[in-house]
Amino acid sequence: MEPVRHESAPVGEDEKLLHSMGYAQELSRRMSGFSNFAISFSIICVLAGGITAFPAGLSAGGGAAIGIGWPVGALFAAIVAAAMAQIASAYPTAGGLYHWASILGGKGLGWTTAWINLLGLIFVTAAVNFGVYDPFFKTLVAPLLGLNPEQLGWGHQTLFLCAVALSQAWLNHLGIKLTTRLTDLSGYLIFIVTLALVASLLIYAPGPLDFSRLWTFHNFSGADGGAWPRMDNTVMVFLAGLLLTVYTLTGYDASAHTSEETREAARNVPKGILRSVLWSGLFGYLMICAFVLVLPDLGAGVKAGMGFFDLLLSALPPALKAALGIGIFLVNYLCGLACLTSTSRMMYAFARDGGLPASRWLRRVHPLHRTPGPAIWVSAVLAIAVTLYGDAFLVLSTGAAVFLYISYILPSAAGLFAEGRSWTHKGPFDLGRASKPIAALATLGGAVLVFVGIQPPNEKVLYLTIALLLVLSVFWFALGVRKQFKGPPTGQRIQGHQAHIREIESALDEAG
Repeated sequence: MEPVRHESAPVGEDEKLLHSMGYAQELSRRMSGFSNFAISFSIICVLAGGITAFPAGLSAGGGAAIGIGWPVGALFAAIVAAAMAQIASAYPTAGGLYHWASILGGKGLGWTTAWINLLGLIFVTAAVNFGVYDPFFKTLVAPLLGLNPEQLGWGHQTLFLCAVALSQAWLNHLGIKLTTRLTDLSGYLIFIVTLALVASLLIYAPGPLDFSRLWTFHNFSGADGGAWPRMDNTVMVFLAGLLLTVYTLTGYDASAHTSEETREAARNVPKGILRSVLWSGLFGYLMICAFVLVLPDLGAGVKAGMGFFDLLLSALPPALKAALGIGIFLVNYLCGLACLTSTSRMMYAFARDGGLPASRWLRRVHPLHRTPGPAIWVSAVLAIAVTLYGDAFLVLSTGAAVFLYISYILPSAAGLFAEGRSWTHKGPFDLGRASKPIAALATLGGAVLVFVGIQPPNEKVLYLTIALLLVLSVFWFALGVRKQFKGPPTGQRIQGHQAHIREIESALDEAG
């Protein structure tokens, strides 16, 4: 329980900055700089995307898609992260990307960014939880419990996903302090389990390690069990392999979405964004390189599809395999918890400005726990609902990455054109003269990663993206949303909100 802050109590710099943007301090500011890093690091979670998307990389350009493709993709992601970090330092609010796009590019761009980002976050939460079940629960944990994975059907899957998502919602509802402790734990576990997995695979490798695999290109597109149809264009094959990086190194906007719960947000949020990408890039590279080096035969690994991971672990002693399996399962569950945290804060922030149906209800904050309860539970239910689709994991995982990177590109591009004009205020993290070149590269690099995500056999994601943009256009232009939606507070609206801000915070303090 936080101490009561009376009207005469001093307002911290974080709250002053939040007030200047027209918002009250409704959420509880308990997160340290490490916790802000840990929530993005937990969502990126190389033990989730780095494993489940590995076949997409291997079955494109073979070992070169890993040894060369990952660093290239990680460089793109780091550039995008740097552009986002600079804007986050200037505008540290929950629902960050939506606010950035609105402030830098207008309320229409902000509204579009909000919907794309929110759907991407719902998809990534669902995809991670789907991965918790299959392959990690079915492959690693179910046999330990005496369950036959082949006898687990759609009903078992649905019940499992409901239990996972609802338990994550309950933990999240109880307060950011508990959630932060769990995501901090997840951050440490990712470091420990990844290093233990890499060391175990190398120690029990069946033969000598051939490091030339990491730069040897082999076109596995069209191969039996592979993720890609036959492609004869070498550049397209290489780009297809970047899907591994696209799906894994995403979700770092969580640091921005938890800005209003982070102390010294203008400094710690940009650090959280950048550090989560850099550390994930490093640890992810060590892990997937070990996969390539240890696989007895790359062609057999491609043919095995997701079964490649069980093939790798089969060389380990049963007790070690079980311990690693439990660790990976737990890390992925906590990854889903972090995803739900990010999603609910985005939903809360968008509802706070009236951008969603039932906004008045969705923006409510629990007076004791200081968490956006309705937004948390609705996010969990939506994440469950989208997993009911048969091809859930393929569409959700790729769709999540594509939607999130589109939402990353939009404010970065807006910042490129607004800087020095309407955007003159910078935060403590300032790229200086490199700002515009990095924003331009971030827009270009993000566009390349989006392009990769909509290539066959992921054309369903392309259709979904086009359909979403058409629906948003109809609502914005034809159904009058552009006249009804006011966007984030600006100018005189901020001035008019000041008294209301103090009333909200006083009421929350008295309740707490």
